[in-house]
Amino acid sequence: MKKFLQKKLKNEKGLTLVELLAVIVILGIIAAIAVPAIGNIIDNSRVKAIKADAQTILSASNLYFAENSDEAGPITLKKLSDDGYIKDAGSFKIDENTTVKKVSGGNQITGTGANGKKQVTFKDATSKDISKKTEDGTTVKSSDI
Repeated sequence: MKKFLQKKLKNEKGLTLVELLAVIVILGIIAAIAVPAIGNIIDNSRVKAIKADAQTILSASNLYFAENSDEAGPITLKKLSDDGYIKDAGSFKIDENTTVKKVSGGNQITGTGANGKKQVTFKDATSKDISKKTEDGTTVKSSDI
């Protein structure tokens, strides 16, 4: 048994430098392909999060307009927040710049949401407009349909 083990140990070979370099090069190529793909997934998820926040604001404004049917003019996100219809606007700042107006086809949002380095601008966008995929993923307008 001892002779058998000694014989096996003599035939043991390690990796050569060339083999080791080949493995490192292959791992580098895989990393070069994977990193941009993961970056795109993160950017797309940020845009989708902003769109989801806009949908939430439109839902809150639906409740507001249902309870205040005599209200005709546009309302601000600050008013929705102050009246308790929305607590957290996510990627939108609760201020006077984001507005929602009541129209016959559904409410329309105008404002800008930001998440990390991604920014999405909505101009008179309905819920249906927000759901559609845009060319660049950064601007949603009712005129883009």
